[in-house]
Amino acid sequence: MRVIIQRVKSSQVEVNGEIVGKIGCGLNLLVGIADTDTETELDWMARKCLELRLFPDTASEGGRWDKSVQDIGGELLVVSQFTLYGDCRKGRRPSFDRSAAPERAEFFYDKFVEKLRQSGLKVETGVFGAQMQVLIENDGPVTLVLERESASIV
Repeated sequence: MRVIIQRVKSSQVEVNGEIVGKIGCGLNLLVGIADTDTETELDWMARKCLELRLFPDTASEGGRWDKSVQDIGGELLVVSQFTLYGDCRKGRRPSFDRSAAPERAEFFYDKFVEKLRQSGLKVETGVFGAQMQVLIENDGPVTLVLERESASIV
């Protein structure tokens, strides 16, 4: 499983010119599901996204990153993005062999979103498999790549 995690001031996703998900301060998560992902990867990734300290403690000297999205009561926008598993090493067209099949990916994506919603935070989403426009007001900018491979392939 791969997630591009971005600290944002705001973010929204549109489908056919209509806003389907919108958040204020929090995290924008671009999510790719691998063909080998299991519930173990989902659990780890949800916990990591919720607990990772990416927000400054305004009381600390120099604005150290001491707070998680949970600590600040932030919001999450979760957007499916199978292209995170695009392999561009050969040829001129990306290969998506490691991406989960659409039905499997949607099932795991929905489970991941549900795990995040269990935190009680506001969680918005895009539309799985749709052509989407994602508007991101990156804060920092802070952008990290999180990856958790299935133990079956390590």
